[in-house]
Amino acid sequence: MISAVALWVVLPALSIAVLLSVVRLALGPSFPDRVVALDLMTTIGVGIVTVAALAWEQTALFDVATVLALVSFLATVAFARYVERGIRLWSNG
Repeated sequence: MISAVALWVVLPALSIAVLLSVVRLALGPSFPDRVVALDLMTTIGVGIVTVAALAWEQTALFDVATVLALVSFLATVAFARYVERGIRLWSNG
């Protein structure tokens, strides 16, 4: 089981990270900045689910964290392909 001290350190740190990424998501300034902030929030969510799995000793939550990480990765790859194709289309025109 994870110690109570670790929970009191990790959860506030993850909460602060979520708040900072919400600020980046709101302020931008560009669309890729917002996508990176959203990807960061998903990664932090994976960390929160992992800490919850350790704290509550629920191994099923590790599966949830894995699926969330895979979906986040696929979304990031899709966005990168979108940006790359958009840049190629714009540069040819």
